[in-house]
Amino acid sequence: MRHRLGERKLNRPTPHRKAMLRNLVKNLLTHEAIKTTEARAKETRRSAERIITLGKAGTLHARREALSYLNDKALTAKVFEEIAPRYAGRSGGYTRLLDLGPRSGDNAPMARLELITTEE
Repeated sequence: MRHRLGERKLNRPTPHRKAMLRNLVKNLLTHEAIKTTEARAKETRRSAERIITLGKAGTLHARREALSYLNDKALTAKVFEEIAPRYAGRSGGYTRLLDLGPRSGDNAPMARLELITTEE
């Protein structure tokens, strides 16, 4: 039984998986949309929403936690000054996952993960 088990393993060793997800989150926050496999997108969404929630908190502690995950001062500043204020009225659900169909090479299900706009 898989009750209360955490994240997907994505067939990667732990350090590789953590680095890959960190890079996907950084690319999502930089470009505000990424195209990847469905499983990676679902796992990336969890981490990205946590970082945006830290940005909404706006405290020094939250900024340091975000910086320790992102390892990029400019991107951390973007999260706290541009991205997080957009979602001040929302209590979660900052990303959208769109199905793109199978990848032509190996038939892996592909998805587009993007930050939602505030008009919706």
